Parts: sequence; C-alpha cells; structure tokens
Amino acid sequence: MDFNLPKDLVEYLGVLDRFIEAEVKPLESADDNIRFFDHRREHARTDWDNQGLPRHEWEVLLEEVKRRADAAGHYRFSMPSEFGGRDGSNLWMAVIREHLAAKGLGLHNDLQNEHSIVGNNPLVVMFRDFGTQQQKEQFIPGLLARKMFVAFGLTEANHGSDATHMETRAVRETRDGVPGWRIDGEKMWITGMHIATHCAVFARTSGKDGSARGISCILVPKDTPGMVIEEYLWTFNMPTDHPRMSFSGVWVPETALFGPEDDGLPLAQAFVHENRIRQAASSLGAAVYCIQESVRYARQRKPFGEALAKNQAIQFPLVELATQAEMLRQLIRKTAWEMDQMPHPEVAHKLSDKVSMCNYWANRLCCEAADRAMQVHGGIGYSRHKPFEHIYRHHRRYRITEGSEEIQMRKVAGFLFGYMGPHRFG
Repeated sequence: MDFNLPKDLVEYLGVLDRFIEAEVKPLESADDNIRFFDHRREHARTDWDNQGLPRHEWEVLLEEVKRRADAAGHYRFSMPSEFGGRDGSNLWMAVIREHLAAKGLGLHNDLQNEHSIVGNNPLVVMFRDFGTQQQKEQFIPGLLARKMFVAFGLTEANHGSDATHMETRAVRETRDGVPGWRIDGEKMWITGMHIATHCAVFARTSGKDGSARGISCILVPKDTPGMVIEEYLWTFNMPTDHPRMSFSGVWVPETALFGPEDDGLPLAQAFVHENRIRQAASSLGAAVYCIQESVRYARQRKPFGEALAKNQAIQFPLVELATQAEMLRQLIRKTAWEMDQMPHPEVAHKLSDKVSMCNYWANRLCCEAADRAMQVHGGIGYSRHKPFEHIYRHHRRYRITEGSEEIQMRKVAGFLFGYMGPHRFG
C-alpha cells in the first residue's frame, strides 16, 4: 500500500504555484484589487444599493483570472479532454482543491462564489450526457466560452432537502400551434441568476408528491415572460446572488426539456458526489490554513514575556484540530481514489456514505478551525483584518447547502444500518 502522491501530481502543484506567483498575485495587487481580499472585502464586493449583488468590477476581476487560467490550461483541468480539459481525476481534484484553499484567501481561490483557477465545471458534461443534439450545439460552446450560464431552480421555500415534494408544476400546453410546457410555481436560492442566461427549472410533470419519478427539468431563458426574480436573499456572507423567484404562466417550447421527461431528478444528482468530495477537500484546506496561521501567531505572540504557544490551553485545541485534519485528509483521498476505480453510476451505490462522511465532517472542521483561529488571535482575529471571520461565515453555509450535515449523516446511517447501499437488507 503506497500513500505517496503521484509524482506528476506533485509536480503539477508546483506548476500551479508558479502560475499563481507569475500571473495571479500581480493581478491581485494591481489597481487596489487587494481591497477585495483585505478588511474591505465584503464592502468592496457588495453593491449594497443594488440588492446586495456582487459589484461589477469584482466579477470582472474574477473573469479575468479565469481567462488567464484557461489560457494556461488550468481552468478546465477537471473537464474531459474532448472539451479542452485534462480528464482530471477525483483524487487529483481533491489534492489540488485542498492545496489551493490551504494558501488562504486570494484571487487564486475564493469559495464564496465557487471561484478557483482550477474550475469545477459539471454543466458541460451534463449537456453532453443529457442534452439533445440541438442543446449540445447551443449550450456547450457557450458554456466553454463562459458566455452562457445555467442556474439550477430546484429548491423551494417549503421544500429544501426533499425535492420530491416540490410544488412547482409544468403541464403540456400548445401555443400558436407549437407544443410546449407551461410552468407555475416558486423557487428559492437560485444561485447565479443575475448572470445566468437560463434557469434549469425542476417541476413536477406527473406522479404523486413524494415520488422521485414524475419530475422533469426544463430550460427557461432568463427573459421569458412570467419568470420573475422577486428578491435577492441577503446572507451571512455578502454579496448575495441567491434570489427567490416566481413562475406564473411561464411557457417554453417542448424542445426546452432537458433530460428525460418525468425522470429529471437524476440531473440534479448526477455530479453530487464529485462536487461534495471536492468541496470537502476545499473545506479541509481552509481548515489547515486556519490551524497553520494560529500556530504561527502563537509562536510569535509573547504575552507576559513568553510565547503564547507555550500554553497548553493554546496547544491542545490546535492539536485536536490538526489530528482531525490529518485523519480527514486520508479519508478524502482514499474515497476520491476509490471513486476513480469504478464507473460513475456505481459511486452512489457503493461510496455515497464515505463521500457524505468527508463532506459533513470537513465543513464542520473548517468552522471549528476558523473559530479557534479567532480565539487564538484574540481581538485582531475577530476583526476583518484577518480572514478567519470570512472563512467562518462562508463555510458555515456548507453545513446547510450541498446537502445539510443532517442529510449527510442520514445517508451514512442508511449505509451503516443496512437501509441502503451494498449491504441493504429487505
């Protein structure tokens, strides 16, 4: 059994480091762009007078660094080679995402809006696997060029983790001789609608409430009459790009159906395991950053004439966090490696519990590490002159989104007690 990382993976981390130093850091420092990362970051990023949306100049900066990363061959790393990617494996992506997050807050990696120089881009593969030929020709080039973006309209005010009871309905309706779908309902937390060209709306098209069958996914262009952004919901970590939306008599032609009719829910779940293992690795990296910064500060700070680090009250909590981080790293990498050893459909049946373990524990660990870093740093740690409050506020979100930790634990329990998974009993 060999726990060493592949030599070419270690070398690639070095390539990324050099790219960051040569291309990203100078851009981060130019034209006072550092305002997006220092104590001014929340204000600099947020257009408070425009519904709390991201400021235009902030998003322009993010787009520029993505363009540079794409030109250097990094941004599409996880994509299939047919789309200009490098067929990045789950193991490689987990290691890379941890490595980038462990560097701390910066233009190279800022998970507040899922930004990274090594992108996580499942939409292109989703259109390849589920789209019609017409949809592939329309969406894939636009997504690759970052001229198009599809937001996911899944969550509702009364239905979060359980999508099978969604109240949004879509019925067949012909207008002007053209067969199509009429959609009525409401959605919440539709991330990215302010820049989206389309919303992938999940709606019940047949069947009973509570059934996974009978839900379809329909692509609705942003300017379609009847689809209204009611408000952007302000969050713990601003800016916001998460609106509440209503759909009243929204009509689209039947060609807007994305994936099979009445079996659209698998689209929302198609890449959930890849997303969760990568996000877990990012949370681990952010936790490691908090731990390392706390150790560094504790060795430098000298209250009462001696290093703060000499106090066991400082040592022991960080020892526990470092131990948890080390153990979690092994589980994440082992799980990611196992995911790479089997066909994609088998992951949900055989490894879903391990992915959930990684995800919920990493998110919790990150919050605990950020909180401890604030405590070790004292008043300056509580201030916005250190990034710990930003890390905490953002990663606190992940204990709810991408599957709440209670849902993740429920999945683990299902495998553990045999209610689901490879050892399921009747």
